[in-house]
Amino acid sequence: MAKSLLLLASVLVFCNVAIHSAFAPNLIVDMAKILLDNYCSPEKLTGMQEAIDAASSNTEILSIPDPDTLASVLTGGVQSTINDPRLVVSHEPNYVPAVAPALPPLPPDQLIGVLQSSIKLEVLEGNIGYLRIDHIIGEELADKIGTLLLELVWKKILPTSALIFDLRYTGSGDLSGIPYIVSYFTDAEPLIHIDSVYDRPSDTTTEMWSMPTLLGERYGTKKSLIILTSAHTKGIAEDVAYCLKNLKRATIVGEKTAGGSVKIDKIKIGDTDFYVTVPSAKSINPITGKSWEVTGVTPDVEVDAEDALAAAIKIINLRAEIPAILEATGALVANNYAFENVGADVAEKLAAASGDYNLISSKVDLETKLSADLMTLSGDKCLKTTHNTSPLPPMNPSPEMFIELIKVSFHTDLFENNIGYLRFDMFGNFEEVQAIAQIIVEHVWNKVVNTDALIVDLRNNVGGPTTAIAGFCSYFFDADKQVLLDKLYDRPSGTTKELWTLPELTGARYGTKKSLIILISRTTAGAAEEFVYIMKKHGRAMVVGETTNGASHPPETFRVGESNVFLSIPTTHSDTAQGPAWEGAGVTPHIPVPADAALDTAKGILNKHFAGAKK
Repeated sequence: MAKSLLLLASVLVFCNVAIHSAFAPNLIVDMAKILLDNYCSPEKLTGMQEAIDAASSNTEILSIPDPDTLASVLTGGVQSTINDPRLVVSHEPNYVPAVAPALPPLPPDQLIGVLQSSIKLEVLEGNIGYLRIDHIIGEELADKIGTLLLELVWKKILPTSALIFDLRYTGSGDLSGIPYIVSYFTDAEPLIHIDSVYDRPSDTTTEMWSMPTLLGERYGTKKSLIILTSAHTKGIAEDVAYCLKNLKRATIVGEKTAGGSVKIDKIKIGDTDFYVTVPSAKSINPITGKSWEVTGVTPDVEVDAEDALAAAIKIINLRAEIPAILEATGALVANNYAFENVGADVAEKLAAASGDYNLISSKVDLETKLSADLMTLSGDKCLKTTHNTSPLPPMNPSPEMFIELIKVSFHTDLFENNIGYLRFDMFGNFEEVQAIAQIIVEHVWNKVVNTDALIVDLRNNVGGPTTAIAGFCSYFFDADKQVLLDKLYDRPSGTTKELWTLPELTGARYGTKKSLIILISRTTAGAAEEFVYIMKKHGRAMVVGETTNGASHPPETFRVGESNVFLSIPTTHSDTAQGPAWEGAGVTPHIPVPADAALDTAKGILNKHFAGAKK
């Protein structure tokens, strides 16, 4: 930084243009001293004193003949060196400092007219309040006209169900007005540290806190507050928006704001007609530790300024539906979730968490948060929101098409020692599988059924319907004895279905005598986990790999009330008489190894077994 400032001084002082004596030689020095004493971020001015010394020791005078050109050059140099576009040097021979006009003593009827013309207030359809203020008044003026504001504006806002606070056109304001505005949208207790403002000329920091007492009632923290912004929203209005956003009290809708300052001073440079505009104070938010100045306030929902009001109304209308959606969600989970006690607990906790949805801005936001809450409260990754996808139209594929489908859906191989290998990555529906069972037997099963051992690879099997589980399990048990594989409890109907091995199958059985190893991974889920669980529970297979996903039986889809939100709810669970099954926890392998090492491990086990048998 010091090197940059020295370079700035040398570029401006040692100009190669013809010397012109119209400007005082200490112009740059005086400007630099103003920055040192007034610029709000003194840490950026490291090396400025050296720059002043370099300029002071030079005997040349400024050589740019045109004052406006010189001002432009100085502005560019200062902005690029300090990296702050708010710093501006200007040449204004006729400049008269602006003085904020004092409010004249007006009769009540005229004062009411002034207020009504400067503040726009409406109550929109759905009892949504709309308030537009183009200038934020300070403490002094608020004390004078507060009672009128209360009667004319605030008492009309208080009964509304939600408020849209329009700051799209607000480019001016008084710093002392920030605590007033923020306090009306917070609770009286506890007091909140809203902002800290560092003032460079006095080298002091002022903390702003919410106010314990106010004129009139507070809007509170329960009702929706949307703040509209634009690229013209500037200064104090930005501070208000940034404070309420980071307090998580308001949703900002519109465009990124201007990135102005809480305080700008225009200071005369010595006895010249040049002025330097300097941000002399800066906001430091106690929550973020950062400021909105220069960078602006980024909206939560970014839309063009002219579309911001419509977007805000849409958000408020969505939020109005949320209590009913949460209530209906709780009822669906309580009445249908596979584990009754868990479902009731989720419904109760979800109702208590309704206040956490105050900042939802879109249906996607709602679905994302609702999914996260359902999964967190239940511990079940399968209890979540979903999309209501229409079923595919019925197909009438030819036998040739079925054969091609089966070829890409199943993979078989034959390893050393007559070890078979079978991989498929999803279970099918029983009725669909039954229709093509003979084709599967001929093109898949017959390739592995006569092996001396079999590896079934489910490392990439993500589940599917469980209706075909009993049939597939049956191939690995003998026909002379039916085996009770599992009991499935269906919550909506309150019934329990027993899964038994089937007495008759399309193809030959693998039976119980030959070795069977099942490969699993963290991806293995749903119906595949049920198959692995059954085979492990009955001691029919050795399981190698990683603990499975811990998903659920195929969930059912439910519409939440009359909304367009849909839930995926697991309604069935395996027999828990002997303790928890696989839902949630997954199936642990007999031999835990990384998924990519599971196949070689299984082949090694079987090869060693056959080698021992030969001895």
